[in-house]
Amino acid sequence: MTNRFTRRDTMKLGAGVGAAALLGSTSLSAAIPTNDVAAPDLPIEDGAELRVLRPARFVEGDERLFLANTEAFSAITGVPVRIDIESWEDLRPKTAVAANVGQGPDVVLAWSDDPHKFTDSALDLTDIATYLGEKYGGWYPLAERMGTSDGRWIAMPMGASGGRICYRKSMLGEAGYDTVPGDVDGFLEMNQKLHSMGNPGGLALGNAVGDANAWCHWLVWAFGGHMVDEEDNVTINSAETIEALRYGKALYDTFIPGTLAWLDPANNKAYLDGQVSWTQNGISIYYAAKNSDDARIQQIAEDTFHARMPIGPVGHSTERCLMVNSMVFNFTSYPNAAKRYLQFMMEHEQYDQWLQASIGYWGHPLKAYENSDIWTVDPKHDAFKSVIADSLWDGYKGSVGEASAAVLSEFVMVQMVASVCAGQATPEEAAAEAERRARRYYRG
Repeated sequence: MTNRFTRRDTMKLGAGVGAAALLGSTSLSAAIPTNDVAAPDLPIEDGAELRVLRPARFVEGDERLFLANTEAFSAITGVPVRIDIESWEDLRPKTAVAANVGQGPDVVLAWSDDPHKFTDSALDLTDIATYLGEKYGGWYPLAERMGTSDGRWIAMPMGASGGRICYRKSMLGEAGYDTVPGDVDGFLEMNQKLHSMGNPGGLALGNAVGDANAWCHWLVWAFGGHMVDEEDNVTINSAETIEALRYGKALYDTFIPGTLAWLDPANNKAYLDGQVSWTQNGISIYYAAKNSDDARIQQIAEDTFHARMPIGPVGHSTERCLMVNSMVFNFTSYPNAAKRYLQFMMEHEQYDQWLQASIGYWGHPLKAYENSDIWTVDPKHDAFKSVIADSLWDGYKGSVGEASAAVLSEFVMVQMVASVCAGQATPEEAAAEAERRARRYYRG
């Protein structure tokens, strides 16, 4: 899908969020603290126009404000911006094609560590990333890890969706629980009770970019497994991973049937249809229920609460987030315009409105946005406030780079877990196969 905006089109829109940004209004973001920092001097090239590739929305406000803020940028600068929107599954191959042929979108809102597969094709964003970090209290360590390579910013995280437990409080109450247990043993016991009462949960086990990666990585990390160690040696075939896979199979046995085929939209639908008592997801389920015109769905929203994933034997949280990591290809004819666009989208007049319209679906990478009203306006948002601050990185415990990005894009972790849950492999066989596949990319 393509949306093309020019200065003339923007002026026709008249009043609205884009116009509020155009006028420099700070009424919706007055709580965001800033430092007085000079922006980099980036004169926009004559005749500049931009093409931006981004993932499809899961919450309506995300796309609406993203487009409105883009319109405002065009109105201020006169730079036409075309937005191409792709499905979550198609974003990755479309990004790869552009990198390989050297033409296509100027700017891509890529997935997680995907920009690290294309470091030679990435424009250096150090100037605007440094400016934004100094102005807005610094980048979270995870954002800096995902954005930098060899000391330069090859990408700039725009936000991240975190996998939290989304649950029906009434159904847990029927099983004798006020909230989700914070440990893996208690969590499994709760799910066995829910299953026996006809109120199962469910987690995606198809090649789901967000949901399957989120819980499968959490599972292995919670028990002390990891794809590689600090030196990028492949370590997935370990006693800890095998223990995690045994636990994962026991948990899967409590799920609603069909989760082996679930992609990212499936658990949202199952939850809103009342088929499951809980799942792991971003805040989009609550957003959809809260904004529904259906009284039954609104009742589900009232009954919906959120919790962090339980802690495993490692003794600390092991959650993963799905990062939207913006990059600019160095084949662009308008590098300054592209940088100015990304800078504009991250300034508080635009960014805080986007956060609020998304009700926190995309968590913030810059620390100053902890002060956004979105995190206090509804207590059900609170579990998502620290998504980027608390998450581990893809390729944990090793480096972020081409190998980690390839292993993630090949769904090595997800397919290892799925093969055990499906009964296609023993935990030992699945861990050995994951090791074999990972060694194709980690050759140290």
